[in-house]
Amino acid sequence: MFNTNSLRDFTSAQKRRGALEKQLKIKLTNIAGFNFTEEQVNGRNIENLIGATQIPLGVAGPVRVKARLPKTGTVGQGKAESLPAGKAGVKEHYIPLATTEGALVASISRGCKAITEAGGAIVEIENVGISRGPVFKTSGIEQNRKTKNWIESHISLISQITQKTSSHLKLLKVETNSVGRNLFVRFSYDPEDAMGMNMATIATEAAADLIEKETGAECIALAGNYDLDKKPSWLNFIQGRGKKIWAEVTLSKKTVKKILKTTPEKIVEVVESKCHLGSIMSGSLGFNSHFANIIAAIFLATGQDPAHIVEGSLGVTTAERLENGDLYFSIYLPSIQVGTVGGGTHLPTQQEALNLMNVSNVLEYARVLGSAVLAGELSLISSLAEGSLAKAHQKLARGKGQACLPAGRAEREK
Repeated sequence: MFNTNSLRDFTSAQKRRGALEKQLKIKLTNIAGFNFTEEQVNGRNIENLIGATQIPLGVAGPVRVKARLPKTGTVGQGKAESLPAGKAGVKEHYIPLATTEGALVASISRGCKAITEAGGAIVEIENVGISRGPVFKTSGIEQNRKTKNWIESHISLISQITQKTSSHLKLLKVETNSVGRNLFVRFSYDPEDAMGMNMATIATEAAADLIEKETGAECIALAGNYDLDKKPSWLNFIQGRGKKIWAEVTLSKKTVKKILKTTPEKIVEVVESKCHLGSIMSGSLGFNSHFANIIAAIFLATGQDPAHIVEGSLGVTTAERLENGDLYFSIYLPSIQVGTVGGGTHLPTQQEALNLMNVSNVLEYARVLGSAVLAGELSLISSLAEGSLAKAHQKLARGKGQACLPAGRAEREK
C-alpha cells in the first residue's frame, strides 16, 4: 500500500497514476485527461498530482448589472473601466457555472432574464478586507491589556512591517479581543485583485513576530479562529470579511407574472416564511434560500477557493411589495472571498471562464457574483411560490439511466 510520502517519490502524475492503477486493479483513464501542465500546478495548487476531475460547465445570462464607479475611475489592481469616473454604468455579463445539479443553470438564467428585463441589478461592493487572526498566550488580563495597548499605539509600525511582505497588500485595520490568558488579534488587509489569504498569512506572521518581540506575548497559533476563515460565524456576518455585496432589483407585476409565473405577494410571503422565520426556527446563519448553490458553481468555474463557499452561505434575502404593486427584491452577502489573480484563477479552463464573465478586476467580478446570486435566489423563491420546484427537478435534474457503481468497483463486486 502506497502512502503519501512514497507517492511523492514518483516524478510525474502518470507514474503515480500507473502505480495506483496497478495496486488497486482499476483504470483511471478519465482522471488522466487535463489541459494544464504539471509545472503550472505542482507545489502551487496541488500535491501528489494524478490528474483532474471534470465538472459539467454551463452558462447563464446575460444579466444586466448597474454599478457606480469610484471617483478615481479605477478599481483595485485592474485597468480603468471605459466609463467616466463616478458615473453609473450598465454592462451585461454571462455567468459560468460548474455544477452537477440539474435545473440550477436554467433557474439562474430565468432570474437573469427577469432582472435584465427590469433594467438590471443594482450592485454595491464594500471591501472590508481579508483577515487573519492569531491567538497569543499571555500571563493574564493585565498583559492582555498591555499588549492590546501596544498594538493600538503602534499601528503605523505594524502596517510598515506587514506591507513589506507584499507590494500588493495594505493593512486596513487591527482588532483585538481576549478571554483568560488568551489575546486574539484580527488583522484585515486589502489584497487588491487577489483573494489574498496566503498574502495575509505571511504578513500576519511578520506582525506576530514583532508583537512577540515587543510585548512578550507568545503566538500560540497564527490562525486562532478569530479570522474567521472557512467557517460560518456571527463575527463575519456582522463585521463582514473579504467583500460585502448588496444587490437589488425592482420588478414590475407584469414581469413577475410573465417570466416568474407568480405574484409579488406570493414571493414576499415565501421570503418571510422560509428565509426569515424558517431560518430563525432552525438557528441558521443563512437567512436566504440557496446562496451557496450559486456561489459554489461560480467558484468552481473560475478558480476560487471552494472552501470559502461556506462563508458565502451567510446572508439575507429580502422582498417587499411596493405601493404600486411591483416587487422589490434584494440580497446581502457579508463575507465573500474572491480574486481574479492568484489561487486557481491562472489555470487555463478557469481563465477562459473569467474571460467569459468579461470582468476587468475583482470588484467587477464581485458585482457579477452578486447579480448571479440575486438571479438564482429570485428564481428559486418564485418557483417555490408558484409550486413548480419538484416539477422542474423532475424534468431537468433526473437522468435517464439507473444509478450505478463506478466501472472498476462494479467489476470487482460482480
